[in-house]
Amino acid sequence: MLTLPAIQPQPAPHGLGSFCSAQWCAGLLQRVGGRRCGEEEPGRVNPASTGPPAAEAAFALANPWLPRRKGMCSKQLPPCNLSEEDLLKNPHFSRLLLSLSQHMDESGLSLSLAKEQAQAWKKVRLHKTAWLRSEILQRIIQELLVDYYVKTQDTSLTSEDKKFHETLEQRLLVTELTQLLGPSSQERVIPPLLGLEKADLLELMPPSEDFVWMRARLPLEVEEQLKKKCFTLLCYHDPNSDSDSETLKAAKVWKLAEVLVGEKQQCQDAKSQQKEQIVLLEKKSATYSQVLLRCLALLQRLLQEHRLKTQSELDRINAQYLEIKCSAMILKLRMEELKILSDTYTAEKVEVHRLIRDRLEGAIRLQEHDMEKSRQVLNTYEVLGDEFDRLVKEYTQLKQATENKRWALQEFSKAYR
Repeated sequence: MLTLPAIQPQPAPHGLGSFCSAQWCAGLLQRVGGRRCGEEEPGRVNPASTGPPAAEAAFALANPWLPRRKGMCSKQLPPCNLSEEDLLKNPHFSRLLLSLSQHMDESGLSLSLAKEQAQAWKKVRLHKTAWLRSEILQRIIQELLVDYYVKTQDTSLTSEDKKFHETLEQRLLVTELTQLLGPSSQERVIPPLLGLEKADLLELMPPSEDFVWMRARLPLEVEEQLKKKCFTLLCYHDPNSDSDSETLKAAKVWKLAEVLVGEKQQCQDAKSQQKEQIVLLEKKSATYSQVLLRCLALLQRLLQEHRLKTQSELDRINAQYLEIKCSAMILKLRMEELKILSDTYTAEKVEVHRLIRDRLEGAIRLQEHDMEKSRQVLNTYEVLGDEFDRLVKEYTQLKQATENKRWALQEFSKAYR
């Protein structure tokens, strides 16, 4: 197995902090500003000298560099996320950022550090490519051995195939064990693993003739295995190419790397566009939120101003409406009552009820006449006084005795019969 020396991770270079030292910043301020912070630049309008709206408009008209400076700062210094208002309020700081953008890239690194980082990444990619090549070869050999073990369980192999795979396996194992032992005995400080030396393992190497024969056949086997994997990858990427010939597949595999690179670039472009759209959407959302808040504040103010004026009129109209509605409800109830009465009492029923009422009124008059006569008689009897009460009681007792004797005679007559 081929191995590469371990690549030590290098600490990431600092961006603005490692580039902007105190002396450099002081010199840059002298070159950029050329004057004190409080001094005005000739030909430019100070936004603090007028009102805020007029100052911004006058400052933007008098300084056509504002859109260009905002674009460069947004592109070269994306973490700043500056707005035109920030640049208007801080003109010297915007000039400082513009000067900084000429000495640094989009990631915030200085140009020298960015160049060194690009070279370091190039070396890393070269080492990674070499390691991937050795790793692919290692895995291909292991897959060849695994396929050999599977085939020995199902089918019978030729003696050449057995000899090739056994020699390959033996050579691979000896090489891996040799690498595990580490450096030679003169360079080692700790004792070797299991007390083995490289000379002990070299005795297990296959014969040189078999090794030469195996090494001559190995490229063909590896090439065949790689071709299968490439065709499998091609069919996964483009399922329609499964029915193509091997020549056409080989031609497509030759261009597959370029196609994948192009698709990857398209995906990256789409992602960058998506990020730009997301940033734009966030800016618009923030702007719309502020506009909505201002509209809500305006509506609230208008509501507070005009509600008191119209509340009394609204209450009067509501009272009139409720009064009219109540009157309409009472009339509707009365109409329903009359409708029920008209449906219940027809003309014939009314005539019958009138006759009944006349008869009842006549009977009432007769009863009242009799009651008047009885009252006169009672008044006459009341004139007699206590003597009359005694006679009434005696008469009542005689009447009860007479009724009792009559009842007894009736009972005796029933018994006699």
